[in-house]
Amino acid sequence: MKRSFATLSPEEVLALAISLEEEDARIIQEFARQVRRTHPDFAAELDQLRKEEDNHRAQLLDLFRKKYGEEIPLIRRTDVIGFVDRPPLPPEGLTPEQIAEKIALMELETQRFYERAAERTSDAEMRALFSYLAEVERDHEAKAVSVTAAAKAGAVPQRYTEHQLFVLQVIQPGLVGLMDGSVSTLAPLFAAAIATQRSWDAFLVGTAASVGAAISMGFAEGLSDDGELTGRGRPLLRGAVTGLMTFVGGIGHALPFLIPNYMWAMILALVVVGLELIAIAYIRYRYMGTPFMQSIIQVVLGGILVVLSGVLIGEA
Repeated sequence: MKRSFATLSPEEVLALAISLEEEDARIIQEFARQVRRTHPDFAAELDQLRKEEDNHRAQLLDLFRKKYGEEIPLIRRTDVIGFVDRPPLPPEGLTPEQIAEKIALMELETQRFYERAAERTSDAEMRALFSYLAEVERDHEAKAVSVTAAAKAGAVPQRYTEHQLFVLQVIQPGLVGLMDGSVSTLAPLFAAAIATQRSWDAFLVGTAASVGAAISMGFAEGLSDDGELTGRGRPLLRGAVTGLMTFVGGIGHALPFLIPNYMWAMILALVVVGLELIAIAYIRYRYMGTPFMQSIIQVVLGGILVVLSGVLIGEA
């Protein structure tokens, strides 16, 4: 079970910092390996950055041994609420621009961790080291952003990485809510519509499915992160936004069944479903960088499968 940052002891906070530096160094090393043949200069920059991360880990290890001895608690990023989820291995085939964006986001997250750790500790030596490392991570983020700017051949806004974090941790969960509401409610709605052929009954089922999904998704998002490390905001607000987006995604295609004529309600509902799926595909394209046609195919295919399952169940 994940723990909140506030429950960690000073010893565990220091152990987590060591684990973070080790993980960051390994990720950066893997990125350098991937681009060494095609972009040797960029790989050399990544090698230097990895050496700095290794040096930070050595400093943290020395401080831990000095204060707590040789036995370091096993605690990792995945054990603590509030960190961005990362794949076990960095994805292959990224451009230097994309790698720089990911490193900038990674450094921003680590910087915030050190700032929070420095605020919490009463040990002057630990506070000084955490504050120093937070400043270094801020410099690393700035360098990564400058690489992104050069790759884009233009200016990058000063708060570019904060915007990345907002997209990753706020827009994306909201999009997940919208997708869940739009897709998961299709099967019960159309199953009820075909089984009863009564618009009002279908509307009641669609509304109930939308409300249930909204409550479930809202609680899931609100409990997933306390916002202490990532700056994602209050869990109550995030949960409310996610729940609202889930409800909007589900109620959209339920509203046409307020039309008493069953056939017209079905036709309008299918049109609304198509518009919802296109909107989801566009948001994925606009904020997630997913190619628009690929997103259309994925989202529409999923929607069609769910609608068909509802139709088959309704006709059973």
